[in-house]
Amino acid sequence: MKGYLGEFSVDLSETPFAMFGSSDWALYFIERYGGIDGGHHKMWVLDQVARILNGCTINVVEARWSNGTKEYRVSTGEAAQYTTWAAKVGWEGETR
Repeated sequence: MKGYLGEFSVDLSETPFAMFGSSDWALYFIERYGGIDGGHHKMWVLDQVARILNGCTINVVEARWSNGTKEYRVSTGEAAQYTTWAAKVGWEGETR
């Protein structure tokens, strides 16, 4: 879309995600991305859910365009607990 201004930090408490816990975030990723066809997409969703349930942070930014269009973009961060779990179980999920 023309007029892309970039991604901007948001105060999570001022978003629809303000009260989300781990299970809410896991379901968000399943609902938003779980229906995309292809095994690699499904593996990526499983990896994101595993990250969330193993303590990874959730990053939320707002993408903006000059015409006033806005959208939230959500991603997972890193956590030692996830790394430890993945190594222990031999997880070879679709990372990032």
